[in-house]
Amino acid sequence: MLILGFKEGHDGGVVAIEDGKLLFALEAEKDNYPRYDRLTAEVVTRAAGLLPRLPDVVSLSGWVKGFHSVEPPSRAGYFGVGDGSIQDDAGKFFGKDVRIFSSTHERSHIMTAYGMAPGAAGRPHYSLVWEGNIGDFYRVDESGRITHLKHVMTDPGNKYAYLFALADPKHPGGKGYFNYSHAGKQMALTAFASDRNISKEEQETINFILAQDGIVLGLSKDEMSWSPVYNAGVESQVYRDLAKRHSDAIFDAFYGYAAKNLTEGLPLLVSGGCGLNCNWNAQLRESGLFEDVFVPPCPNDSGAALGTAIDAQWFHTGSAAIEWDVYSGEEFVEDVVPDAARYETRPLVAAEVARYLEQGRIIGWARGRYEMGPRALGNRSILAAPFTEETTVRLNTIKGREDYRPIAPIALEEDAHRWFVGSVQDPYMLFFNRVTSEELKAVTHVDGSARTQTVTRERNAGIADLLEAFRDLTGFSVLCNTSLNFNGRGFINTTSDLLAYGEEHGLDGYVINDTFVTPRQA
Repeated sequence: MLILGFKEGHDGGVVAIEDGKLLFALEAEKDNYPRYDRLTAEVVTRAAGLLPRLPDVVSLSGWVKGFHSVEPPSRAGYFGVGDGSIQDDAGKFFGKDVRIFSSTHERSHIMTAYGMAPGAAGRPHYSLVWEGNIGDFYRVDESGRITHLKHVMTDPGNKYAYLFALADPKHPGGKGYFNYSHAGKQMALTAFASDRNISKEEQETINFILAQDGIVLGLSKDEMSWSPVYNAGVESQVYRDLAKRHSDAIFDAFYGYAAKNLTEGLPLLVSGGCGLNCNWNAQLRESGLFEDVFVPPCPNDSGAALGTAIDAQWFHTGSAAIEWDVYSGEEFVEDVVPDAARYETRPLVAAEVARYLEQGRIIGWARGRYEMGPRALGNRSILAAPFTEETTVRLNTIKGREDYRPIAPIALEEDAHRWFVGSVQDPYMLFFNRVTSEELKAVTHVDGSARTQTVTRERNAGIADLLEAFRDLTGFSVLCNTSLNFNGRGFINTTSDLLAYGEEHGLDGYVINDTFVTPRQA
Protein backbone atom coordinates (compact mmCIF):
# COMPACT_ATOMS: atom_id res chain seq x y z
CA MET A 1 0.00 0.00 0.00
CA LEU A 2 1.30 3.42 -1.01
CA ILE A 3 -0.10 6.36 0.95
CA LEU A 4 0.40 9.95 -0.19
CA GLY A 5 -0.32 12.48 2.54
CA PHE A 6 -0.90 16.24 2.49
CA LYS A 7 -1.20 18.94 5.14
CA GLU A 8 -2.60 22.30 4.05
CA GLY A 9 -2.42 25.58 5.96
CA HIS A 10 0.71 26.82 7.70
CA ASP A 11 3.62 24.35 7.94
CA GLY A 12 2.31 22.62 4.83
CA GLY A 13 3.87 19.33 3.80
CA VAL A 14 3.70 16.20 1.65
CA VAL A 15 4.75 12.68 2.69
CA ALA A 16 4.66 9.17 1.25
CA ILE A 17 4.57 5.86 3.12
CA GLU A 18 4.87 2.55 1.27
CA ASP A 19 4.25 -0.72 3.08
CA GLY A 20 5.10 0.84 6.42
CA LYS A 21 8.24 2.69 5.32
CA LEU A 22 8.49 6.47 5.07
CA LEU A 23 9.74 7.34 1.59
CA PHE A 24 9.95 11.11 2.01
CA ALA A 25 8.69 14.02 4.10
CA LEU A 26 8.80 17.33 2.25
CA GLU A 27 7.92 20.67 3.82
CA ALA A 28 6.76 23.81 2.05
CA GLU A 29 9.23 26.06 3.90
CA LYS A 30 12.33 24.05 3.03
CA ASP A 31 14.61 25.09 0.16
CA ASN A 32 14.60 28.76 1.20
CA TYR A 33 10.85 29.34 1.18
CA PRO A 34 9.23 31.47 3.95
CA ARG A 35 9.05 29.85 7.38
CA TYR A 36 5.75 28.14 8.17
CA ASP A 37 4.75 28.36 4.49
CA ARG A 38 1.49 26.93 3.18
CA LEU A 39 1.48 24.03 0.73
CA THR A 40 2.74 25.15 -2.69
CA ALA A 41 2.56 23.77 -6.22
CA GLU A 42 6.36 23.58 -6.14
CA VAL A 43 6.56 21.14 -3.23
CA VAL A 44 3.64 19.07 -4.57
CA THR A 45 5.39 18.78 -7.94
CA ARG A 46 8.63 17.74 -6.29
CA ALA A 47 6.81 15.13 -4.24
CA ALA A 48 5.14 13.74 -7.37
CA GLY A 49 8.57 13.32 -8.92
CA LEU A 50 9.65 11.15 -5.99
CA LEU A 51 6.66 8.78 -6.07
CA PRO A 52 7.37 5.30 -7.46
CA ARG A 53 3.78 5.06 -8.75
CA LEU A 54 0.32 6.48 -8.20
CA PRO A 55 -0.83 6.03 -4.59
CA ASP A 56 -3.49 3.67 -3.31
CA VAL A 57 -4.58 6.06 -0.56
CA VAL A 58 -4.51 9.86 -0.52
CA SER A 59 -4.62 11.20 3.04
CA LEU A 60 -5.65 14.79 3.73
CA SER A 61 -4.95 16.14 7.18
CA GLY A 62 -8.06 17.77 8.59
CA TRP A 63 -7.87 21.56 8.70
CA VAL A 64 -10.05 24.65 8.32
CA LYS A 65 -11.20 26.78 5.41
CA GLY A 66 -9.13 29.75 6.48
CA PHE A 67 -6.49 30.47 9.08
CA HIS A 68 -7.88 29.62 12.52
CA SER A 69 -9.50 26.62 14.20
CA VAL A 70 -12.90 28.31 14.58
CA GLU A 71 -13.40 28.61 10.81
CA PRO A 72 -15.41 26.03 8.81
CA PRO A 73 -13.75 22.60 8.67
CA SER A 74 -11.86 21.30 5.67
CA ARG A 75 -12.37 17.54 5.31
CA ALA A 76 -12.30 15.99 8.84
CA GLY A 77 -11.59 19.37 10.41
CA TYR A 78 -9.50 20.41 13.38
CA PHE A 79 -10.90 18.87 16.59
CA GLY A 80 -11.95 15.47 17.85
CA VAL A 81 -10.71 11.90 18.26
CA GLY A 82 -13.99 9.97 18.53
CA ASP A 83 -16.97 9.48 16.24
CA GLY A 84 -16.68 11.56 13.08
CA SER A 85 -12.95 12.17 13.45
CA ILE A 86 -12.12 9.85 10.52
CA GLN A 87 -13.43 9.92 6.95
CA ASP A 88 -12.64 7.35 4.26
CA ASP A 89 -14.29 7.47 0.85
CA ALA A 90 -13.80 6.18 -2.68
CA GLY A 91 -12.24 8.69 -5.03
CA LYS A 92 -9.96 9.18 -8.00
CA PHE A 93 -6.42 10.50 -8.23
CA PHE A 94 -5.17 11.25 -11.77
CA GLY A 95 -7.64 8.70 -13.09
CA LYS A 96 -6.82 5.94 -10.62
CA ASP A 97 -9.40 4.60 -8.15
CA VAL A 98 -8.07 5.38 -4.68
CA ARG A 99 -9.29 5.82 -1.12
CA ILE A 100 -9.49 9.43 0.04
CA PHE A 101 -8.78 9.46 3.76
CA SER A 102 -8.99 12.31 6.22
CA SER A 103 -8.77 12.57 9.99
CA THR A 104 -8.75 15.53 12.32
CA HIS A 105 -5.77 17.74 13.00
CA GLU A 106 -6.03 16.63 16.62
CA ARG A 107 -5.61 12.97 15.61
CA SER A 108 -2.69 13.85 13.33
CA HIS A 109 -0.63 15.02 16.30
CA ILE A 110 -1.35 11.89 18.32
CA MET A 111 -0.62 9.55 15.43
CA THR A 112 2.64 11.29 14.48
CA ALA A 113 4.09 10.42 17.87
CA TYR A 114 2.43 7.00 18.09
CA GLY A 115 3.56 5.81 14.67
CA MET A 116 7.12 7.11 15.10
CA ALA A 117 7.72 6.00 18.70
CA PRO A 118 10.06 3.01 18.91
CA GLY A 119 8.30 -0.11 20.11
CA ALA A 120 4.91 1.56 20.51
CA ALA A 121 2.93 -1.09 18.64
CA GLY A 122 0.97 -3.44 20.88
CA ARG A 123 1.53 -1.36 24.03
CA PRO A 124 -0.74 1.21 25.69
CA HIS A 125 0.52 4.78 25.96
CA TYR A 126 -0.54 8.10 27.32
CA SER A 127 -0.58 10.95 24.82
CA LEU A 128 -0.33 14.69 25.38
CA VAL A 129 -1.20 17.15 22.64
CA TRP A 130 -0.37 20.73 23.51
CA GLU A 131 -0.27 23.27 20.74
CA GLY A 132 -1.75 26.63 19.80
CA ASN A 133 -5.35 25.53 20.29
CA ILE A 134 -5.36 22.06 21.89
CA GLY A 135 -4.23 21.15 25.41
CA ASP A 136 -5.44 17.61 26.17
CA PHE A 137 -4.41 14.17 27.45
CA TYR A 138 -5.40 10.83 25.88
CA ARG A 139 -4.84 7.11 26.29
CA VAL A 140 -3.89 5.01 23.27
CA ASP A 141 -4.64 1.31 23.80
CA GLU A 142 -2.77 -1.76 22.55
CA SER A 143 -4.58 -1.65 19.21
CA GLY A 144 -4.04 2.07 18.60
CA ARG A 145 -7.51 3.24 19.58
CA ILE A 146 -7.58 6.68 21.19
CA THR A 147 -9.60 7.63 24.25
CA HIS A 148 -9.80 11.26 25.29
CA LEU A 149 -8.96 11.67 28.98
CA LYS A 150 -8.94 15.36 29.87
CA HIS A 151 -9.11 18.82 28.35
CA VAL A 152 -6.61 20.72 30.51
CA MET A 153 -6.35 24.09 28.80
CA THR A 154 -7.64 25.93 25.77
CA ASP A 155 -4.98 27.59 23.59
CA PRO A 156 -1.89 26.68 25.69
CA GLY A 157 0.58 27.51 22.93
CA ASN A 158 -1.12 30.77 22.04
CA LYS A 159 -1.42 31.72 25.71
CA TYR A 160 2.26 30.98 26.22
CA ALA A 161 3.34 33.23 23.33
CA TYR A 162 0.79 35.95 24.15
CA LEU A 163 2.94 37.29 27.00
CA PHE A 164 5.79 38.04 24.58
CA ALA A 165 3.44 40.05 22.37
CA LEU A 166 2.08 41.87 25.41
CA ALA A 167 5.58 42.98 26.43
CA ASP A 168 6.91 43.74 22.95
CA PRO A 169 6.34 47.40 21.94
CA LYS A 170 6.81 46.40 18.30
CA HIS A 171 3.86 44.01 18.41
CA PRO A 172 0.69 45.84 17.32
CA GLY A 173 -2.48 46.22 19.33
CA GLY A 174 -5.73 44.93 17.94
CA LYS A 175 -7.04 41.40 17.55
CA GLY A 176 -5.75 38.43 15.59
CA TYR A 177 -2.07 39.34 15.32
CA PHE A 178 0.26 36.38 15.77
CA ASN A 179 3.94 35.66 15.29
CA TYR A 180 5.12 32.04 15.23
CA SER A 181 8.61 33.01 16.41
CA HIS A 182 7.51 34.43 19.76
CA ALA A 183 7.33 31.11 21.61
CA GLY A 184 10.93 30.18 20.84
CA LYS A 185 12.20 33.61 21.82
CA GLN A 186 10.29 33.48 25.10
CA MET A 187 11.73 30.04 25.87
CA ALA A 188 15.20 31.61 25.60
CA LEU A 189 14.29 34.62 27.74
CA THR A 190 12.86 32.63 30.66
CA ALA A 191 16.44 31.64 31.48
CA PHE A 192 17.16 35.25 32.50
CA ALA A 193 14.50 35.31 35.24
CA SER A 194 15.40 36.19 38.80
CA ASP A 195 13.98 34.34 41.80
CA ARG A 196 12.15 37.35 43.28
CA ASN A 197 8.51 37.15 44.32
CA ILE A 198 6.29 38.66 41.65
CA SER A 199 3.77 41.37 42.47
CA LYS A 200 0.00 41.01 42.74
CA GLU A 201 -0.43 42.81 39.41
CA GLU A 202 2.08 40.51 37.72
CA GLN A 203 0.27 37.43 39.03
CA GLU A 204 -3.02 38.88 37.84
CA THR A 205 -1.49 39.17 34.36
CA ILE A 206 -0.84 35.44 34.28
CA ASN A 207 -4.24 34.62 35.75
CA PHE A 208 -6.04 36.83 33.25
CA ILE A 209 -4.34 35.28 30.22
CA LEU A 210 -4.84 31.70 31.40
CA ALA A 211 -8.48 32.37 32.28
CA GLN A 212 -9.36 33.19 28.67
CA ASP A 213 -11.67 30.36 27.66
CA GLY A 214 -12.17 31.52 24.09
CA ILE A 215 -9.55 32.32 21.51
CA VAL A 216 -6.75 34.29 23.14
CA LEU A 217 -5.85 35.76 19.76
CA GLY A 218 -9.17 37.58 19.96
CA LEU A 219 -7.86 39.51 22.96
CA SER A 220 -6.15 42.76 21.97
CA LYS A 221 -3.02 43.48 24.00
CA ASP A 222 -4.40 46.99 24.50
CA GLU A 223 -7.10 45.48 26.69
CA MET A 224 -4.27 44.58 29.09
CA SER A 225 -2.62 47.98 29.24
CA TRP A 226 -3.00 47.73 33.02
CA SER A 227 -0.38 44.96 33.18
CA PRO A 228 3.13 45.84 34.43
CA VAL A 229 4.61 44.10 31.37
CA TYR A 230 2.49 45.91 28.77
CA ASN A 231 5.03 47.24 26.23
CA ALA A 232 7.74 46.97 28.91
CA GLY A 233 10.14 45.40 26.40
CA VAL A 234 11.07 41.74 26.07
CA GLU A 235 14.52 42.33 27.52
CA SER A 236 13.17 44.09 30.61
CA GLN A 237 13.64 42.21 33.85
CA VAL A 238 9.97 42.52 34.76
CA TYR A 239 9.05 40.65 31.55
CA ARG A 240 11.77 38.03 31.96
CA ASP A 241 10.68 37.28 35.51
CA LEU A 242 7.04 37.02 34.52
CA ALA A 243 7.83 34.89 31.45
CA LYS A 244 9.33 32.23 33.70
CA ARG A 245 6.35 32.27 36.08
CA HIS A 246 3.94 32.21 33.12
CA SER A 247 5.75 29.21 31.64
CA ASP A 248 5.68 27.42 34.99
CA ALA A 249 1.96 28.12 35.45
CA ILE A 250 1.09 26.52 32.11
CA PHE A 251 3.32 23.52 32.72
CA ASP A 252 1.98 23.04 36.25
CA ALA A 253 -1.60 22.85 34.97
CA PHE A 254 -0.69 19.83 32.83
CA TYR A 255 1.71 18.28 35.31
CA GLY A 256 -0.86 18.60 38.11
CA TYR A 257 -3.42 16.61 36.16
CA ALA A 258 -0.86 13.99 35.14
CA ALA A 259 0.52 13.50 38.65
CA LYS A 260 -2.97 12.93 40.06
CA ASN A 261 -4.57 10.91 37.28
CA LEU A 262 -1.98 9.24 35.00
CA THR A 263 -0.98 6.58 37.50
CA GLU A 264 -0.34 3.52 35.31
CA GLY A 265 3.28 4.50 34.63
CA LEU A 266 2.78 4.14 30.88
CA PRO A 267 5.10 5.76 28.31
CA LEU A 268 4.06 9.28 27.30
CA LEU A 269 3.82 10.50 23.69
CA VAL A 270 4.18 14.28 23.36
CA SER A 271 3.11 16.21 20.27
CA GLY A 272 1.87 19.63 19.19
CA GLY A 273 3.92 22.81 18.88
CA CYS A 274 4.54 22.96 22.65
CA GLY A 275 6.49 19.73 22.15
CA LEU A 276 9.31 22.03 20.97
CA ASN A 277 9.58 23.48 24.50
CA CYS A 278 12.74 21.77 25.71
CA ASN A 279 12.25 22.85 29.31
CA TRP A 280 8.78 21.31 29.55
CA ASN A 281 9.93 18.13 27.79
CA ALA A 282 12.83 17.70 30.21
CA GLN A 283 10.56 18.21 33.21
CA LEU A 284 8.16 15.55 31.90
CA ARG A 285 10.99 13.09 31.24
CA GLU A 286 12.55 13.67 34.66
CA SER A 287 9.25 13.67 36.59
CA GLY A 288 9.23 9.91 37.18
CA LEU A 289 5.55 9.69 36.18
CA PHE A 290 6.18 7.88 32.91
CA GLU A 291 8.16 4.85 31.81
CA ASP A 292 9.50 6.95 28.94
CA VAL A 293 8.75 10.23 27.19
CA PHE A 294 8.92 10.30 23.39
CA VAL A 295 8.75 13.50 21.37
CA PRO A 296 9.04 13.12 17.57
CA PRO A 297 11.38 15.46 15.65
CA CYS A 298 8.30 17.04 14.02
CA PRO A 299 5.88 17.52 16.94
CA ASN A 300 4.45 20.76 15.55
CA ASP A 301 2.34 21.06 12.40
CA SER A 302 5.34 20.13 10.23
CA GLY A 303 4.48 16.54 11.25
CA ALA A 304 0.74 16.72 10.54
CA ALA A 305 0.91 15.34 6.99
CA LEU A 306 2.84 12.37 8.33
CA GLY A 307 0.48 11.90 11.27
CA THR A 308 -2.57 11.66 9.03
CA ALA A 309 -0.77 9.28 6.65
CA ILE A 310 0.08 7.10 9.67
CA ASP A 311 -3.58 7.29 10.71
CA ALA A 312 -4.60 6.15 7.21
CA GLN A 313 -2.18 3.23 7.45
CA TRP A 314 -3.62 2.28 10.85
CA PHE A 315 -7.18 2.54 9.53
CA HIS A 316 -6.50 0.33 6.50
CA THR A 317 -4.00 -2.18 7.93
CA GLY A 318 -4.42 -2.10 11.71
CA SER A 319 -0.79 -1.02 12.19
CA ALA A 320 0.46 2.49 12.88
CA ALA A 321 4.16 1.65 13.15
CA ILE A 322 6.44 3.00 10.43
CA GLU A 323 10.10 2.66 9.56
CA TRP A 324 11.55 6.16 9.31
CA ASP A 325 14.66 8.28 9.29
CA VAL A 326 14.81 11.89 10.46
CA TYR A 327 16.71 12.73 7.26
CA SER A 328 13.73 12.13 4.95
CA GLY A 329 13.64 15.42 3.05
CA GLU A 330 15.09 16.15 -0.37
CA GLU A 331 18.72 15.62 -1.28
CA PHE A 332 20.93 18.70 -1.32
CA VAL A 333 21.01 20.08 -4.88
CA GLU A 334 24.40 21.01 -6.36
CA ASP A 335 22.96 23.41 -8.94
CA VAL A 336 26.20 25.36 -9.46
CA VAL A 337 29.91 24.64 -9.14
CA PRO A 338 31.86 27.00 -6.85
CA ASP A 339 33.98 29.41 -8.92
CA ALA A 340 37.49 27.94 -8.99
CA ALA A 341 38.99 31.43 -9.12
CA ARG A 342 37.36 32.28 -5.80
CA TYR A 343 37.09 28.93 -4.01
CA GLU A 344 39.30 25.94 -3.39
CA THR A 345 37.40 22.66 -3.58
CA ARG A 346 38.71 19.28 -2.42
CA PRO A 347 37.32 15.97 -1.13
CA LEU A 348 35.86 16.06 2.35
CA VAL A 349 38.28 14.87 5.04
CA ALA A 350 36.87 15.08 8.57
CA ALA A 351 40.23 15.81 10.17
CA GLU A 352 40.82 18.82 7.90
CA VAL A 353 37.38 20.28 8.63
CA ALA A 354 37.89 19.67 12.35
CA ARG A 355 41.18 21.58 12.28
CA TYR A 356 39.51 24.41 10.36
CA LEU A 357 36.81 24.67 13.04
CA GLU A 358 39.33 24.38 15.88
CA GLN A 359 41.06 27.45 14.46
CA GLY A 360 37.91 29.50 15.04
CA ARG A 361 36.24 29.32 11.63
CA ILE A 362 32.51 28.89 11.04
CA ILE A 363 31.17 26.76 8.20
CA GLY A 364 27.93 25.79 6.49
CA TRP A 365 27.44 22.00 6.42
CA ALA A 366 24.97 20.64 3.83
CA ARG A 367 24.98 16.91 3.14
CA GLY A 368 22.40 14.40 1.95
CA ARG A 369 18.70 14.77 2.66
CA TYR A 370 17.34 17.53 4.86
CA GLU A 371 15.80 16.93 8.27
CA MET A 372 12.09 16.62 8.96
CA GLY A 373 10.79 19.17 11.43
CA PRO A 374 12.19 22.58 12.39
CA ARG A 375 15.50 21.57 14.01
CA ALA A 376 18.79 21.33 12.11
CA LEU A 377 20.22 17.97 13.12
CA GLY A 378 23.51 17.84 11.26
CA ASN A 379 22.53 17.83 7.58
CA ARG A 380 21.63 21.55 7.18
CA SER A 381 23.77 23.12 9.88
CA ILE A 382 26.12 25.97 10.65
CA LEU A 383 28.96 24.54 12.72
CA ALA A 384 31.62 26.13 14.92
CA ALA A 385 33.90 25.37 17.85
CA PRO A 386 32.02 25.56 21.19
CA PHE A 387 34.52 27.34 23.41
CA THR A 388 34.09 31.13 23.38
CA GLU A 389 31.33 33.64 24.02
CA GLU A 390 32.60 35.52 20.96
CA THR A 391 31.50 32.55 18.85
CA THR A 392 27.97 32.84 20.24
CA VAL A 393 27.93 36.54 19.34
CA ARG A 394 29.21 35.89 15.83
CA LEU A 395 26.76 33.05 15.20
CA ASN A 396 23.80 35.16 16.28
CA THR A 397 25.08 37.96 14.03
CA ILE A 398 25.36 35.56 11.10
CA LYS A 399 21.83 34.32 11.80
CA GLY A 400 20.42 37.83 12.25
CA ARG A 401 19.09 36.85 15.68
CA GLU A 402 18.83 38.58 19.02
CA ASP A 403 21.86 38.28 21.29
CA TYR A 404 19.85 36.54 24.02
CA ARG A 405 19.29 33.48 21.82
CA PRO A 406 21.38 30.45 22.87
CA ILE A 407 23.38 28.26 20.48
CA ALA A 408 22.80 24.52 20.70
CA PRO A 409 25.55 21.91 20.98
CA ILE A 410 25.83 18.75 18.92
CA ALA A 411 27.75 15.97 20.66
CA LEU A 412 28.68 12.33 20.34
CA GLU A 413 26.15 10.41 22.38
CA GLU A 414 28.80 8.13 23.85
CA ASP A 415 30.66 11.14 25.30
CA ALA A 416 27.77 13.45 26.19
CA HIS A 417 27.74 12.45 29.86
CA ARG A 418 31.22 13.95 30.23
CA TRP A 419 29.93 17.51 29.71
CA PHE A 420 26.15 17.37 30.21
CA VAL A 421 23.76 16.02 32.84
CA GLY A 422 20.00 15.45 32.69
CA SER A 423 18.23 14.47 29.49
CA VAL A 424 21.47 13.81 27.62
CA GLN A 425 20.21 11.16 25.18
CA ASP A 426 18.48 13.44 22.71
CA PRO A 427 18.85 12.72 18.99
CA TYR A 428 16.35 15.41 17.93
CA MET A 429 17.36 18.39 20.14
CA LEU A 430 14.13 18.45 22.16
CA PHE A 431 15.22 18.38 25.82
CA PHE A 432 17.19 20.78 27.99
CA ASN A 433 20.08 19.47 30.03
CA ARG A 434 22.76 21.10 32.17
CA VAL A 435 26.32 21.89 31.07
CA THR A 436 28.99 20.72 33.52
CA SER A 437 32.09 22.04 31.70
CA GLU A 438 33.12 25.68 32.00
CA GLU A 439 35.00 25.36 28.72
CA LEU A 440 31.83 25.09 26.59
CA LYS A 441 30.98 28.79 26.81
CA ALA A 442 29.50 29.09 23.30
CA VAL A 443 26.79 26.50 23.96
CA THR A 444 25.97 27.29 27.60
CA HIS A 445 22.91 29.48 28.13
CA VAL A 446 22.82 32.06 30.91
CA ASP A 447 21.17 29.59 33.32
CA GLY A 448 23.66 26.80 32.57
CA SER A 449 21.30 24.90 30.27
CA ALA A 450 21.82 23.56 26.76
CA ARG A 451 19.61 21.99 24.09
CA THR A 452 22.00 19.22 23.17
CA GLN A 453 21.60 16.99 20.14
CA THR A 454 23.35 13.66 20.64
CA VAL A 455 24.68 11.76 17.64
CA THR A 456 25.65 8.17 16.96
CA ARG A 457 27.44 6.75 13.95
CA GLU A 458 24.30 4.81 13.05
CA ARG A 459 22.20 7.98 12.87
CA ASN A 460 24.69 10.29 11.13
CA ALA A 461 28.07 8.85 10.19
CA GLY A 462 29.38 12.07 8.63
CA ILE A 463 28.80 14.17 11.74
CA ALA A 464 30.16 11.36 13.92
CA ASP A 465 33.39 11.38 11.87
CA LEU A 466 33.70 15.14 12.34
CA LEU A 467 33.01 15.03 16.09
CA GLU A 468 35.56 12.24 16.57
CA ALA A 469 38.15 14.21 14.62
CA PHE A 470 37.39 17.33 16.67
CA ARG A 471 37.78 15.27 19.86
CA ASP A 472 41.18 14.08 18.68
CA LEU A 473 42.28 17.74 18.43
CA THR A 474 40.57 19.28 21.46
CA GLY A 475 39.39 16.52 23.77
CA PHE A 476 35.76 17.54 23.15
CA SER A 477 33.38 15.75 20.76
CA VAL A 478 31.10 18.81 20.83
CA LEU A 479 30.39 21.57 18.29
CA CYS A 480 28.03 24.52 17.97
CA ASN A 481 25.10 23.62 15.73
CA THR A 482 22.50 26.04 14.41
CA SER A 483 20.25 25.88 11.38
CA LEU A 484 21.48 26.76 7.89
CA ASN A 485 18.88 29.21 6.66
CA PHE A 486 18.28 32.80 5.75
CA ASN A 487 16.43 34.66 8.50
CA GLY A 488 12.71 33.94 8.23
CA ARG A 489 13.14 31.12 5.70
CA GLY A 490 13.46 27.34 5.70
CA PHE A 491 16.65 25.34 5.31
CA ILE A 492 18.94 26.10 2.39
CA ASN A 493 18.95 23.27 -0.13
CA THR A 494 21.02 24.44 -3.12
CA THR A 495 24.67 25.32 -3.61
CA SER A 496 23.74 28.67 -5.14
CA ASP A 497 21.74 29.70 -2.06
CA LEU A 498 24.45 28.36 0.24
CA LEU A 499 27.22 30.39 -1.40
CA ALA A 500 25.03 33.49 -1.51
CA TYR A 501 24.26 33.09 2.18
CA GLY A 502 27.90 32.57 3.10
CA GLU A 503 29.06 35.59 1.12
CA GLU A 504 26.34 37.80 2.60
CA HIS A 505 26.78 36.68 6.21
CA GLY A 506 30.46 35.84 6.39
CA LEU A 507 30.78 32.07 6.57
CA ASP A 508 34.36 30.85 6.38
CA GLY A 509 33.74 27.69 4.36
CA TYR A 510 31.32 25.00 3.30
CA VAL A 511 30.88 21.26 3.28
CA ILE A 512 28.76 20.41 0.25
CA ASN A 513 27.92 16.71 0.25
CA ASP A 514 31.38 15.08 -0.09
CA THR A 515 33.47 18.17 -0.79
CA PHE A 516 35.09 20.84 1.39
CA VAL A 517 35.00 24.35 -0.07
CA THR A 518 36.95 27.33 1.29
CA PRO A 519 37.52 30.85 -0.06
CA ARG A 520 40.90 31.40 -1.68
CA GLN A 521 43.11 33.87 0.13
CA ALA A 522 43.22 37.33 -1.48
